[in-house]
Amino acid sequence: MYLDGEDVTDAIRQHVISRYTSGVSAIPAVRAFLLERQRDMAREHDVIMDGRDIGTVVIPNAQVKIYLTASSMVRARRRYDELTAKGETCDLEKIRQDIEDRDYRDMHRETSPLKQADDAVLVDTSDMTIEQVIDRIVELIG
Repeated sequence: MYLDGEDVTDAIRQHVISRYTSGVSAIPAVRAFLLERQRDMAREHDVIMDGRDIGTVVIPNAQVKIYLTASSMVRARRRYDELTAKGETCDLEKIRQDIEDRDYRDMHRETSPLKQADDAVLVDTSDMTIEQVIDRIVELIG
């Protein structure tokens, strides 16, 4: 992810940032602005988009929709491993609780709630390696 030419990928993946994403993304003006930018990007380029309302709101007519999920504990463990590998000190249970809280907020927000699109393929990655997830996605894109 780039911002004004600067690679901010690691910066936006910090735990403190992800804790506030749900609140900011629930602001209607922010959602409206981002929706148009995302749709412009999809109209102008072949894209693979990742997000909590891509298949239901942003690009409801996408050729392929995949609803990736995993248990909150598996997601927390993955996040914990990612953060500790970067030298950050974190608490696994706190990360799990943050994930569950964000999921709840996103599923119950009034605008663009998190939900699986009717025509999306569910892929539960809880018991999959990253290689298996990639293989499954490539198979679905086919």
